[in-house]
Amino acid sequence: MTVVTHHTVEIQGLPVFYRQAGDPSKPTIVLLHGFPTSSAMFRELLPELGADYHLIAPDHIGFGQSAMPPVDEFDYTFDKLTEITLELLDTLGIERFALYIQDYGAPIGLRIASQNPEQVSALITQSGNAYMEGFTPFWEVLFAHATDRVTHEPAVRKLLELDATKWQYTHGVSADRLARVSPDTWILDQAYLDRPGNKEIQLQLFFDYKNNLDGYPAFQKYFAEYRPPVLIAWGEHDEIFGPDGARAYLRDLPDAELHLLDAGHFALETHGPEIAALIRDFLGRVLD
Repeated sequence: MTVVTHHTVEIQGLPVFYRQAGDPSKPTIVLLHGFPTSSAMFRELLPELGADYHLIAPDHIGFGQSAMPPVDEFDYTFDKLTEITLELLDTLGIERFALYIQDYGAPIGLRIASQNPEQVSALITQSGNAYMEGFTPFWEVLFAHATDRVTHEPAVRKLLELDATKWQYTHGVSADRLARVSPDTWILDQAYLDRPGNKEIQLQLFFDYKNNLDGYPAFQKYFAEYRPPVLIAWGEHDEIFGPDGARAYLRDLPDAELHLLDAGHFALETHGPEIAALIRDFLGRVLD
């Protein structure tokens, strides 16, 4: 099995952590994690694909093992997280790559792709939303918070507690697959969330998320004009980004490959081997 290595480089004076697997001479996949997790969500996928691909999975600033400057010392916006990611790829000399986007990884990755279409060889989206159809009732309190932080912050803070973190991993998971989800997932994520100052970081990113919607027309224009190869591997029972968000990709990308899995938001935890097989088949065709 491929060895996974762990590295930290300085970007804009901040330590940025990333996991790496595979031979750098092979096609690169950049894997961008979502909330409330880290590159640890790819811990099993990296060795699974490392024989055929070169994989880079960073932790965003404020997450995992990357730097976590206080909110008054860093601009916690998705524009800034994108800037950091682009500088990381430049520092590592990665010029062309496929993107695996999940949750928060989507607005970051789709900014990268739409601004640098010549660099992106393919897209893999796992609950990586780019259409209004993807939003579920889960988002009502978050969008309310974006317009009135004081009133809605107590309700939004509940999304940063252990019960909510565990729910992200277990909702929509069938009884026969639930035992595949390790409690280590939500325990690790919660430990990162519980660090002093981290909840304030997450509240700031919750507040900024609404600005991602302004980018949707540019993302969709990129899809329609450049027609990148796209694999959609999405949890059909995801109550955060619903399956209508997956289907919506086909409006601008009729050749995209859509797979709705019997899974929730973190489909890699329950359907990792299936997703790895889909990726191997998909990239084996489109990159050739």
